[in-house]
Amino acid sequence: MRRLQLSPSILTADFGRLAEEIASVDEFVDWYHLDVMDGHYVDNLTFGPSTVEAIAKVTQRPLHVHLMITDPVKYAPAFATAGAARISFHPEVTADSEAAVEAIAETGVGVGLAIHPDVPVSVAEPHLDQIGVVLMMTVRPGFGGQSFLDEAAPKISEAVALLQKRGRSADIDVEVDGGVNLSTLDRAVGAGADIIVAGSAVFDGVDAPAAAQRLRQRLDAIGKG
Repeated sequence: MRRLQLSPSILTADFGRLAEEIASVDEFVDWYHLDVMDGHYVDNLTFGPSTVEAIAKVTQRPLHVHLMITDPVKYAPAFATAGAARISFHPEVTADSEAAVEAIAETGVGVGLAIHPDVPVSVAEPHLDQIGVVLMMTVRPGFGGQSFLDEAAPKISEAVALLQKRGRSADIDVEVDGGVNLSTLDRAVGAGADIIVAGSAVFDGVDAPAAAQRLRQRLDAIGKG
């Protein structure tokens, strides 16, 4: 039996009452997923290390900072200091992804590679001895509330197969981010996801605790099955 993990993205949470939003779902989740966007790699702008630091003060859950920015090496130390447990970046933004992995690892956090739907899974292969998570994007990054891209689902299975081939499936999580809700969750898990990122499916503006509980119950049911 595998423990499937739930990682809400705070992107659609109410930032005016963020501590309350987090407290309301905390018992149901395993991680928090923090999407950092710089207006360059993607068009959107979100938040910086100070927000990560604030969130770290109100939860004991680990924080996964997803850097959708063009200079992850420059900013990773500040996010590590702010409280990130993991930092993922998109390898296509740098000319030397190996150096970027090493630089982030030197901050003392776990390192992840985020795989854009248009980027091949093979970009992760040279780094499988250094990373702790492969973050498979099932939307094109930039904004919350997008629909799950069915054409991206086979790449989840491809990532799983790559980890198995290299004997790293026990050491590296496969995390799926984008459009995951109760309607698409089974597809993501069926393809091999270990960790599910859910943004608007949790922080839905209606009843976040109930939404998180429903996802938690479904993940537990799948895990037992």
